Amino acid sequence: MGANLRQVAERAGVSVRTVSNVVSGFALVAPQTRERVQRAIDELQYKPNAAARHLRGGRSGLVALVLPEIASPYFGELAGHLADGAETYAWTLLVQQTGGDADRERELLDGVRGQAVDGLIMSPWALSPAELTRRPDSAPLVLLGEQDAGGLHDHVAIDNVAAAAALTRHLIESGRRRIAAIGLQPHLENGTAARRAQGYRQALSAAGIPYGKELELDVRSLHRADGAAAMNRLLDSGTEVDAVFCFTDQLALGAMHVAIERGRRVPEDLAVAGFDDIEDGRYANPALTTVAPDKAALADAALACLADRVGRREDPPPARRIIVPHRLEVRGSAPPDGGSRLLIE
Repeated sequence: MGANLRQVAERAGVSVRTVSNVVSGFALVAPQTRERVQRAIDELQYKPNAAARHLRGGRSGLVALVLPEIASPYFGELAGHLADGAETYAWTLLVQQTGGDADRERELLDGVRGQAVDGLIMSPWALSPAELTRRPDSAPLVLLGEQDAGGLHDHVAIDNVAAAAALTRHLIESGRRRIAAIGLQPHLENGTAARRAQGYRQALSAAGIPYGKELELDVRSLHRADGAAAMNRLLDSGTEVDAVFCFTDQLALGAMHVAIERGRRVPEDLAVAGFDDIEDGRYANPALTTVAPDKAALADAALACLADRVGRREDPPPARRIIVPHRLEVRGSAPPDGGSRLLIE
């Protein structure tokens, strides 16, 4: 026979109620206490009856995760962190994909068909802030990315402006002066590309380096093929450039492939940098310089916000905006010394 709540409480030196709170995902438990209880759960191999517990609490034990693209390496890694973290709260994660389509986002914002979920974590691309505030479903909502719905819902993100500015400054400090940006998406509402463009422009302006439309390239989506197509357009235009900042690593991998294929040495002739720190970038040749968001921290913060709201339905806390850390990973595609540089003509 497996261990019960009382045995776990005795092993951890806490009350049965505290163990129940930890198992139920109640947010207001001290981190040290939660860790002690979790250790006792692991040692005793306690298996809570999630279905019965959720039924007693009027909950389903299901949480929906709504992402634009499950196949995207960035969102795939983030979903993995969220799935692992959901187990801590005894939740089952239902992953849904929108493709960045407004109708699909609207449909899922109103609830997952045929499922009663305790909450929703969503990364919207197509819906405006006004649309995100109008939802009939009362289940708690936590937003990922740049769309914050006017501050009405918990919102977890990195500082995209600061991150893009830091990466652009790195390129400038390595001696680059004609820095292109690939990844603007004026057709989307999510704002991520706009904020990365803002940081890019701020860093150039602070260094007294001019920028212009000929250096900023729009893309329809964020795949390798889009980065490759944008790089081809850039090279065909004859615009002088000695570095390219791509707004995702997938764009950067596509752009770097084309640059090398067309005879540009990376990084000697052209530095290439990305954003997201996906695994493929670490094994590219040369390895990709990038901004690394703390994906584990994004997942932890989103789940903690959701757990707090699920546990306080009658007395919900004010909406929070949580900014998690990022770091700059400098690798061979854009090294600090810059290498020898030849302007592309």
